[in-house]
Amino acid sequence: MRVKLDENIGARGARILRDGGCEVETVVSEGLGGASDEALIAKCRAEGRTLLSFDKDFASILRFPPARYAGIVVLRLAEPLTLPAIEDALRRFLAASEGKDLTGCLWIIDTTRVREFEEQDQP
Repeated sequence: MRVKLDENIGARGARILRDGGCEVETVVSEGLGGASDEALIAKCRAEGRTLLSFDKDFASILRFPPARYAGIVVLRLAEPLTLPAIEDALRRFLAASEGKDLTGCLWIIDTTRVREFEEQDQP
């Protein structure tokens, strides 16, 4: 799976995903730090990459309709954030996404579960 990590997920997260078989690019390594949400998601779309972020704005299906993208994954973990909680969420993402195509999907990963929204779920 091709993923892009938002600037709020660090090198350790990238390593976990790479070790899990993902092809990872990061906002930081590409010099996109501080880019607008629209610019970042457009870059992901152009590259066919699933975006992983803590930014809850990406969970807005009106602003970012999942069908337009190669996948959006938002981590919504309990505060205060801890490194073990982030690592656990990334490992749960790897397990849940194994063998799946996230194109058109929005996933919300919280402290205990992975919730999936697909475009056809809209009323």
